[in-house]
Amino acid sequence: MEFTFRESCTLYGLLAETTSDIILKTDLSGVIVHASPAIERLGVRIASSPRLLDLVSESARAAVASELEAALAGQEAGRWVEFPAVSTDERDTWFELQARTLRDEQGAVYGALAVMRSIDEKRVLKDQLFAATYTDPLTRLTNRAAFISMLEHMVDAEMDGCLAMFSIDFFRTINMKYGQHTGDDVLRVFADLLREMLRSDDLISRIGSERFAVLLPRTSPSQAQAICSRVVATLADLRQTVGESRMAITASGSVAQIAESLDSTIERAELALFSAKAKGRNRLEMEKPRRVAA
Repeated sequence: MEFTFRESCTLYGLLAETTSDIILKTDLSGVIVHASPAIERLGVRIASSPRLLDLVSESARAAVASELEAALAGQEAGRWVEFPAVSTDERDTWFELQARTLRDEQGAVYGALAVMRSIDEKRVLKDQLFAATYTDPLTRLTNRAAFISMLEHMVDAEMDGCLAMFSIDFFRTINMKYGQHTGDDVLRVFADLLREMLRSDDLISRIGSERFAVLLPRTSPSQAQAICSRVVATLADLRQTVGESRMAITASGSVAQIAESLDSTIERAELALFSAKAKGRNRLEMEKPRRVAA
């Protein structure tokens, strides 16, 4: 569509007053000389001559400054930059911004035109999708995919620590005797016990039907053994209320040092867990000492 100059001004006024986007114009020094009414939600008054960067949280100021400088330098193709904007009530509201060069009739740059678009809803949806992807819906612990990713990071970063694995004893029998609903309650009870007994830095995941994994950063094998032994002993000492019944729930556990590779760490922990079950369950086994090549 083609518009006259007056029609373009009318269209701009209509869009600026009805859109939730913040449309603003800066001079060559980055001072905002004009902005659409939507900027009022940030508590900003143009009469005070604020700079665009004054609206940006300190953590993202460099990225927004780079985008604005590119526009003021005459770069035509801008990109969207995400950043938290600081409002007068000091709450961070997330926006994305794109800036374009403003030129006069002689082609000289005299400022920049920018659009700030709220992305709070998009970030909430992104966080919800992330949680759905990496969270076990039954226990609200992280799932196997998240566990693998976290363990891989620890191995690659050569972080000291241990991997513990737990398996609820006779879980299939519980499901068959009391039903799957009771089995789900057992899983939630054990997940809550892990949250209560482990430290805030420990990363707890449900990695299978009745199996749980715990990453214990900056923890020696002896420290991990003491921590995990208490979990196994405490569970065995308590008769848990599950559904309408009170029953004894036990778990087998294992500990392996995070070393060599992701596969090696998991394999050593699983072998130790198999050993705990083979020796009668309701116990904790440490990984077997690794052989050192001559």
